[in-house]
Amino acid sequence: MSNVTVNGKKLKGTSRRVRDRGDLAIDIGVGIILGFILLFTLYPLIYVVSCSISAPSAVLSGQVMLLPVRPTLMSYNKVFQEGTLNRGVLNSILYTAVGTGLNLLLTTIGAYALSEKRLVGRKFFSKMIMFTMMFSGGLIPTYMVVKNFGMLNTMWSIVIPNAIGVTNFMIMKNTFENSIPTELKEAACVEGASQIRIFITIVLPLSKAILAVMFMYYCVGHWNEYFNALLYITDASKQPLQVVLRKVLVANEVNEMMSDGATMTSNDRLALAEGIRYAIIVISSVPMIAMYPFFQRYFAKGVMVGAVKG
Repeated sequence: MSNVTVNGKKLKGTSRRVRDRGDLAIDIGVGIILGFILLFTLYPLIYVVSCSISAPSAVLSGQVMLLPVRPTLMSYNKVFQEGTLNRGVLNSILYTAVGTGLNLLLTTIGAYALSEKRLVGRKFFSKMIMFTMMFSGGLIPTYMVVKNFGMLNTMWSIVIPNAIGVTNFMIMKNTFENSIPTELKEAACVEGASQIRIFITIVLPLSKAILAVMFMYYCVGHWNEYFNALLYITDASKQPLQVVLRKVLVANEVNEMMSDGATMTSNDRLALAEGIRYAIIVISSVPMIAMYPFFQRYFAKGVMVGAVKG
Protein backbone atom coordinates (compact mmCIF):
# COMPACT_ATOMS: atom_id res chain seq x y z
CA MET A 1 0.00 0.00 0.00
CA SER A 2 1.49 3.37 -1.03
CA ASN A 3 -0.84 6.38 -0.57
CA VAL A 4 -4.47 6.32 0.64
CA THR A 5 -6.98 9.14 -0.09
CA VAL A 6 -9.25 10.04 2.84
CA ASN A 7 -11.67 13.02 2.51
CA GLY A 8 -9.66 14.33 -0.41
CA LYS A 9 -6.36 14.19 1.49
CA LYS A 10 -3.47 11.88 0.67
CA LEU A 11 -1.95 10.00 3.56
CA LYS A 12 1.47 8.42 3.41
CA GLY A 13 1.28 4.65 3.45
CA THR A 14 3.34 2.11 5.32
CA SER A 15 5.59 1.39 2.31
CA ARG A 16 7.02 4.91 2.46
CA ARG A 17 7.76 4.57 6.18
CA VAL A 18 9.37 1.18 5.64
CA ARG A 19 11.50 2.61 2.84
CA ASP A 20 12.59 5.55 5.01
CA ARG A 21 13.53 3.24 7.85
CA GLY A 22 15.47 1.02 5.46
CA ASP A 23 17.41 3.97 4.08
CA LEU A 24 18.17 5.16 7.61
CA ALA A 25 19.42 1.71 8.62
CA ILE A 26 21.66 1.57 5.53
CA ASP A 27 23.04 5.04 6.25
CA ILE A 28 23.82 4.09 9.85
CA GLY A 29 25.50 0.87 8.73
CA VAL A 30 27.61 2.65 6.12
CA GLY A 31 28.55 5.30 8.69
CA ILE A 32 29.69 2.67 11.17
CA ILE A 33 31.78 0.87 8.55
CA LEU A 34 33.38 4.12 7.37
CA GLY A 35 34.04 5.07 10.99
CA PHE A 36 35.98 1.84 11.55
CA ILE A 37 37.93 2.37 8.32
CA LEU A 38 38.76 5.92 9.40
CA LEU A 39 39.86 4.67 12.82
CA PHE A 40 42.12 1.99 11.33
CA THR A 41 43.58 4.54 8.92
CA LEU A 42 44.19 7.37 11.37
CA TYR A 43 45.45 5.37 14.33
CA PRO A 44 48.86 4.41 12.82
CA LEU A 45 49.43 8.00 11.67
CA ILE A 46 48.55 9.50 15.03
CA TYR A 47 50.60 6.85 16.82
CA VAL A 48 53.74 7.55 14.78
CA VAL A 49 53.44 11.31 15.32
CA SER A 50 52.81 10.81 19.05
CA CYS A 51 55.86 8.56 19.38
CA SER A 52 58.03 11.09 17.56
CA ILE A 53 57.20 13.86 20.07
CA SER A 54 57.00 11.71 23.20
CA ALA A 55 59.78 11.13 25.69
CA PRO A 56 62.02 8.38 24.23
CA SER A 57 61.88 6.39 27.46
CA ALA A 58 58.06 6.38 27.29
CA VAL A 59 58.17 5.11 23.70
CA LEU A 60 60.62 2.34 24.54
CA SER A 61 58.61 1.21 27.56
CA GLY A 62 55.39 1.07 25.54
CA GLN A 63 53.56 3.82 27.43
CA VAL A 64 52.46 5.58 24.24
CA MET A 65 49.14 4.20 23.08
CA LEU A 66 47.63 7.12 21.14
CA LEU A 67 48.44 10.54 22.60
CA PRO A 68 51.98 11.80 23.35
CA VAL A 69 53.50 11.04 26.75
CA ARG A 70 55.72 13.78 28.27
CA PRO A 71 56.00 15.69 24.94
CA THR A 72 59.48 16.69 23.87
CA LEU A 73 61.31 17.57 20.65
CA MET A 74 64.49 15.76 21.63
CA SER A 75 64.24 13.26 18.76
CA TYR A 76 63.77 16.00 16.16
CA ASN A 77 66.70 17.98 17.57
CA LYS A 78 68.95 14.95 17.16
CA VAL A 79 67.68 14.33 13.65
CA PHE A 80 68.33 17.87 12.42
CA GLN A 81 71.78 17.88 13.98
CA GLU A 82 72.77 15.02 11.71
CA GLY A 83 74.40 16.14 8.47
CA THR A 84 73.62 12.93 6.57
CA LEU A 85 69.89 13.33 7.00
CA ASN A 86 69.99 17.01 6.04
CA ARG A 87 71.88 16.13 2.86
CA GLY A 88 69.35 13.38 2.18
CA VAL A 89 66.46 15.84 2.43
CA LEU A 90 68.18 18.34 0.12
CA ASN A 91 69.04 15.58 -2.37
CA SER A 92 65.46 14.34 -2.40
CA ILE A 93 64.16 17.87 -2.99
CA LEU A 94 66.60 18.34 -5.88
CA TYR A 95 65.86 14.96 -7.47
CA THR A 96 62.11 15.47 -7.08
CA ALA A 97 62.13 18.97 -8.57
CA VAL A 98 64.33 18.11 -11.56
CA GLY A 99 62.73 14.70 -12.14
CA THR A 100 59.15 15.97 -11.96
CA GLY A 101 59.92 18.88 -14.27
CA LEU A 102 61.49 16.55 -16.84
CA ASN A 103 58.62 14.07 -16.49
CA LEU A 104 55.97 16.70 -17.15
CA LEU A 105 57.90 18.21 -20.04
CA LEU A 106 58.43 14.93 -21.89
CA THR A 107 55.02 13.48 -21.04
CA THR A 108 53.02 16.50 -22.18
CA ILE A 109 55.02 17.07 -25.37
CA GLY A 110 55.03 13.39 -26.34
CA ALA A 111 51.37 12.86 -25.47
CA TYR A 112 50.29 15.93 -27.44
CA ALA A 113 52.25 14.83 -30.50
CA LEU A 114 50.79 11.32 -30.30
CA SER A 115 47.26 12.67 -29.84
CA GLU A 116 47.38 14.44 -33.22
CA LYS A 117 45.60 12.25 -35.77
CA ARG A 118 47.67 13.77 -38.56
CA LEU A 119 50.88 12.25 -37.16
CA VAL A 120 52.30 9.67 -39.56
CA GLY A 121 52.82 6.30 -37.86
CA ARG A 122 50.74 7.31 -34.86
CA LYS A 123 49.35 3.82 -34.20
CA PHE A 124 52.77 2.22 -34.57
CA PHE A 125 54.34 4.54 -32.01
CA SER A 126 51.44 3.99 -29.63
CA LYS A 127 51.84 0.21 -29.83
CA MET A 128 55.59 0.44 -29.27
CA ILE A 129 55.06 2.59 -26.18
CA MET A 130 52.42 0.18 -24.89
CA PHE A 131 54.87 -2.67 -25.47
CA THR A 132 57.20 -1.24 -22.82
CA MET A 133 54.45 -1.63 -20.22
CA MET A 134 54.61 -5.40 -20.57
CA PHE A 135 58.30 -6.00 -21.23
CA SER A 136 61.48 -4.34 -19.98
CA GLY A 137 65.16 -4.78 -20.63
CA GLY A 138 65.83 -6.30 -17.21
CA LEU A 139 67.80 -5.16 -14.21
CA ILE A 140 71.32 -6.06 -15.33
CA PRO A 141 71.06 -4.60 -18.87
CA THR A 142 69.56 -1.41 -17.44
CA TYR A 143 72.38 -1.15 -14.92
CA MET A 144 74.95 -1.62 -17.70
CA VAL A 145 73.33 1.11 -19.77
CA VAL A 146 73.36 3.52 -16.83
CA LYS A 147 76.99 2.64 -16.11
CA ASN A 148 78.16 2.94 -19.73
CA PHE A 149 76.58 6.39 -20.01
CA GLY A 150 78.54 7.50 -16.94
CA MET A 151 75.46 8.20 -14.84
CA LEU A 152 76.42 6.18 -11.76
CA ASN A 153 76.54 8.29 -8.58
CA THR A 154 74.79 11.17 -10.33
CA MET A 155 71.30 12.61 -10.21
CA TRP A 156 70.70 11.47 -13.79
CA SER A 157 70.82 7.79 -12.82
CA ILE A 158 67.52 8.36 -10.99
CA VAL A 159 65.94 10.93 -13.31
CA ILE A 160 66.68 9.62 -16.82
CA PRO A 161 65.56 5.94 -16.52
CA ASN A 162 62.20 7.13 -15.16
CA ALA A 163 61.84 10.14 -17.45
CA ILE A 164 58.44 8.99 -18.74
CA GLY A 165 55.82 6.89 -16.98
CA VAL A 166 54.02 4.98 -19.71
CA THR A 167 50.71 4.79 -17.83
CA ASN A 168 50.74 8.52 -17.18
CA PHE A 169 51.76 9.10 -20.78
CA MET A 170 48.74 7.20 -22.12
CA ILE A 171 46.36 8.96 -19.70
CA MET A 172 47.68 12.31 -20.89
CA LYS A 173 47.34 11.26 -24.51
CA ASN A 174 43.70 10.23 -24.01
CA THR A 175 43.03 13.52 -22.27
CA PHE A 176 44.39 15.54 -25.17
CA GLU A 177 42.39 13.44 -27.64
CA ASN A 178 39.03 13.50 -25.86
CA SER A 179 38.99 16.69 -23.79
CA ILE A 180 40.46 19.31 -26.12
CA PRO A 181 37.98 20.36 -28.85
CA THR A 182 39.41 19.76 -32.30
CA GLU A 183 37.50 22.77 -33.61
CA LEU A 184 39.37 25.01 -31.19
CA LYS A 185 42.75 23.88 -32.49
CA GLU A 186 41.58 24.15 -36.10
CA ALA A 187 40.38 27.71 -35.50
CA ALA A 188 43.77 28.59 -34.05
CA CYS A 189 45.48 27.11 -37.10
CA VAL A 190 43.28 29.20 -39.37
CA GLU A 191 44.39 32.28 -37.44
CA GLY A 192 48.01 31.34 -38.17
CA ALA A 193 49.00 29.86 -34.80
CA SER A 194 51.79 27.28 -34.85
CA GLN A 195 51.53 23.92 -33.11
CA ILE A 196 53.85 25.14 -30.37
CA ARG A 197 51.66 28.18 -29.73
CA ILE A 198 48.51 26.04 -29.72
CA PHE A 199 50.11 23.67 -27.25
CA ILE A 200 51.25 26.43 -24.89
CA THR A 201 48.32 28.85 -25.09
CA ILE A 202 45.36 26.49 -25.61
CA VAL A 203 46.10 22.88 -24.71
CA LEU A 204 48.02 23.37 -21.46
CA PRO A 205 45.60 25.92 -19.92
CA LEU A 206 42.68 23.58 -20.66
CA SER A 207 44.50 20.64 -19.07
CA LYS A 208 45.17 22.02 -15.58
CA ALA A 209 43.35 19.18 -13.83
CA ILE A 210 45.28 16.35 -15.48
CA LEU A 211 48.55 18.29 -15.18
CA ALA A 212 47.98 18.62 -11.43
CA VAL A 213 47.37 14.88 -11.15
CA MET A 214 50.46 14.06 -13.20
CA PHE A 215 52.47 16.45 -11.05
CA MET A 216 51.36 14.66 -7.88
CA TYR A 217 51.98 11.20 -9.32
CA TYR A 218 55.48 12.03 -10.52
CA CYS A 219 56.35 14.08 -7.45
CA VAL A 220 55.36 11.32 -5.02
CA GLY A 221 57.21 8.76 -7.13
CA HIS A 222 60.47 10.72 -7.08
CA TRP A 223 60.18 11.60 -3.40
CA ASN A 224 59.71 7.92 -2.52
CA GLU A 225 62.42 6.78 -4.93
CA TYR A 226 64.36 4.04 -3.19
CA PHE A 227 65.41 1.09 -5.34
CA ASN A 228 67.14 2.95 -8.17
CA ALA A 229 68.91 5.22 -5.69
CA LEU A 230 70.09 2.21 -3.70
CA LEU A 231 71.28 0.54 -6.89
CA TYR A 232 72.95 3.43 -8.71
CA ILE A 233 74.12 5.81 -5.96
CA THR A 234 76.73 4.52 -3.53
CA ASP A 235 78.14 7.90 -2.52
CA ALA A 236 76.54 8.69 0.86
CA SER A 237 76.62 12.44 0.18
CA LYS A 238 74.39 11.99 -2.90
CA GLN A 239 71.86 9.52 -1.53
CA PRO A 240 68.22 10.68 -1.21
CA LEU A 241 66.20 10.68 1.98
CA GLN A 242 64.60 7.28 1.47
CA VAL A 243 67.98 5.53 1.32
CA VAL A 244 69.09 7.34 4.47
CA LEU A 245 65.83 6.27 6.09
CA ARG A 246 66.53 2.70 5.09
CA LYS A 247 69.92 2.85 6.76
CA VAL A 248 68.34 4.12 9.95
CA LEU A 249 65.44 1.67 10.04
CA VAL A 250 66.97 -1.46 8.50
CA ALA A 251 70.74 -1.19 8.75
CA ASN A 252 70.46 -0.03 12.39
CA GLU A 253 72.82 2.91 11.86
CA VAL A 254 70.82 5.21 14.10
CA ASN A 255 73.45 4.92 16.83
CA GLU A 256 75.86 6.85 14.60
CA MET A 257 73.53 9.84 14.85
CA MET A 258 74.05 10.12 18.61
CA SER A 259 77.37 11.92 18.94
CA ASP A 260 77.09 12.07 22.71
CA GLY A 261 76.25 8.40 22.95
CA ALA A 262 79.35 7.71 25.04
CA THR A 263 77.84 9.61 27.96
CA MET A 264 74.48 7.81 27.74
CA THR A 265 73.43 4.56 29.29
CA SER A 266 72.45 1.60 27.15
CA ASN A 267 68.74 2.08 27.88
CA ASP A 268 68.93 5.79 27.07
CA ARG A 269 70.61 5.05 23.75
CA LEU A 270 67.94 2.49 22.84
CA ALA A 271 65.16 4.88 23.84
CA LEU A 272 66.58 7.80 21.86
CA ALA A 273 67.20 5.56 18.85
CA GLU A 274 63.54 4.54 18.88
CA GLY A 275 62.40 8.18 19.03
CA ILE A 276 64.73 9.13 16.18
CA ARG A 277 63.24 6.40 13.98
CA TYR A 278 59.73 7.75 14.44
CA ALA A 279 60.90 11.34 13.88
CA ILE A 280 62.55 10.41 10.58
CA ILE A 281 59.39 8.64 9.40
CA VAL A 282 57.35 11.78 10.09
CA ILE A 283 59.88 14.06 8.37
CA SER A 284 59.93 11.88 5.25
CA SER A 285 56.12 11.75 5.03
CA VAL A 286 55.07 15.32 5.83
CA PRO A 287 56.09 17.05 2.53
CA MET A 288 53.89 14.90 0.29
CA ILE A 289 50.97 14.99 2.74
CA ALA A 290 51.24 18.78 2.98
CA MET A 291 51.14 19.14 -0.81
CA TYR A 292 47.93 17.21 -1.35
CA PRO A 293 45.42 19.85 -0.09
CA PHE A 294 46.70 22.32 -2.68
CA PHE A 295 45.90 19.88 -5.51
CA GLN A 296 42.79 18.27 -4.06
CA ARG A 297 40.33 20.30 -6.15
CA TYR A 298 42.01 19.08 -9.34
CA PHE A 299 42.59 15.53 -8.21
CA ALA A 300 39.12 13.96 -8.46
CA LYS A 301 38.45 15.60 -11.82
CA GLY A 302 41.90 14.93 -13.21
CA VAL A 303 41.86 11.22 -12.36
CA MET A 304 38.70 10.71 -14.45
CA VAL A 305 39.67 12.96 -17.36
CA GLY A 306 40.78 10.80 -20.24
CA ALA A 307 39.91 7.59 -18.39
CA VAL A 308 36.95 6.93 -20.68
CA LYS A 309 36.46 7.82 -24.28
CA GLY A 310 33.54 9.95 -25.31
